[in-house]
Amino acid sequence: MDDQKPRVLVVDDERSIRRFLRTTLTAYGYAVFEAAAGEEALLAAAETRPDVIILDLGLPDIDGAEVTRRLREWSQTPIVILSVREQEQDKVQALDAGADDYLTKPFGVGELLARLRAVMRRSASAGEQPIFHNGDLEVDLVRRRVAVSGKEVTLTPTEYDLLRVLIQNAGKVITHRQLIHTVWGNAYEDEYHLLRVNVSNLRRKIETDPSQPRHILTEAGVGYRLATED
Repeated sequence: MDDQKPRVLVVDDERSIRRFLRTTLTAYGYAVFEAAAGEEALLAAAETRPDVIILDLGLPDIDGAEVTRRLREWSQTPIVILSVREQEQDKVQALDAGADDYLTKPFGVGELLARLRAVMRRSASAGEQPIFHNGDLEVDLVRRRVAVSGKEVTLTPTEYDLLRVLIQNAGKVITHRQLIHTVWGNAYEDEYHLLRVNVSNLRRKIETDPSQPRHILTEAGVGYRLATED
């Protein structure tokens, strides 16, 4: 029955893209709803209550970033941006507006499905479990203990705060500015070097191979994302 399937709202002004996504997502067990413009998307989101929204930025009436901001006034439904825009500023603007992830066209179906699963997992676990697991990484958020392959590792208070914020948003891309604001505050808004140094130090402690991280992933020019297991 459709009411037992995850519900996805596809928002794109290109009929061919909507048709392709409907066919693909339906084949993978999703119930698919469509909208071709921003205002239509806002109404459809309220009426269909989707579990996740796939949103294009270049809509004919309202820009996708503005749609995201307006959705975030009343909804925390995960939003994955799917756009031809590749500029860093477009990605940062959409993520700062409240989008959970960003993919550029053309895209791989496998990657899109993985990103959808990730943002939906994050939404389903929004109550936050006290112990976070991902592969060999285990973080006890109550006792503030971090272990890799069962061996406890020692983090500085700043490194732990950085990891905690990533865990609270696991599977979601967090922009550099969002991380700096949350961990250090507004006074450090432009201290990107400080963030890079702390991420590098954190990776050395929790990654098996810091040069090829499996936990803290870089979204080039945008921010970071804590990987989650499929």
